[in-house]
Amino acid sequence: MRLVFAGTPQTAVPSLDALLASRHEVAAVVTRPDAPAGRGRKLGPSPVARRAAAAGLELLTPARARDPEFLARLRQIAPGACPMVAYGALIPQAALDIPRHGWVNLHFSLLPAWRGAAPVQHAILHGDDVTGATTFRVVAELDAGPVYGVVTEPIRPADTAGSLLERLSVTGAGLLVATLDGIEAGTLEARPQPAEGVSFAPKITPADARVDWKLPAHAVDRLIRACTPQPGAWTELDGARLNLGPVTVTGAGHPEALQPGEILVQRHAVFAGTGTRPVRLGDVQAPGRRRMPAADWARGLRSGGPVRFG
Repeated sequence: MRLVFAGTPQTAVPSLDALLASRHEVAAVVTRPDAPAGRGRKLGPSPVARRAAAAGLELLTPARARDPEFLARLRQIAPGACPMVAYGALIPQAALDIPRHGWVNLHFSLLPAWRGAAPVQHAILHGDDVTGATTFRVVAELDAGPVYGVVTEPIRPADTAGSLLERLSVTGAGLLVATLDGIEAGTLEARPQPAEGVSFAPKITPADARVDWKLPAHAVDRLIRACTPQPGAWTELDGARLNLGPVTVTGAGHPEALQPGEILVQRHAVFAGTGTRPVRLGDVQAPGRRRMPAADWARGLRSGGPVRFG
């Protein structure tokens, strides 16, 4: 089947690779325009754009998917379907109507749970035991289209949003290819999502990623893992922002009880109090410094009194 693939971040690259290796023809790739990235915030192409260029594919980068020039080119290509993974913009009805089999989205949740921009982060944040990926036909309502297929993936105790999304991007790529195979063969029928169990996963902002040390230890742990690597969990110390890597929840009675946000520095470990039991800090990053183990960072703390995160 002739395809036009739409995607933007690294998460979408395994799906593009899988489609290039399949029996389908990827005629063109749609991705978001160049955007600031990296420390220098220089304009640069998306990961999908770089992969498409390496494969010699036609690249379409409309500012908006309703742009007349983009719609005209899509009609000229005449794809049978437009598979989509984390493209990053809504598709208007005028574009949805062009491919005969519509736009087929790979979404990283078990729909109807966690519709929206940050499904993996919210699955971790809310303590889900299992998540997965879903392929569905795109409709005007957000992530509400009929479902073609699903794969499931357990959420491991130490999973961050980054590690979980990396696994899902690979297993989801196989699901996307299988979905398009079934659509082309006429053996796969999309089924409506159930009306019950709908939940939403809006984008997690840097403000959302600030740690509230009054929360229970398990909630602090989930928040930090859900925000790793983006947007990055953080706290304040003496008015300065401190970025936090994943923590470890301690066992009962170890170490001594600490007030929320209170820091205990030991020779090879640093602990912080929460609303329940303390957590052991992992890597931290102070302003203008590299990321380092908490014990190394703590050697530079002032002495002579209690130290507490703000």
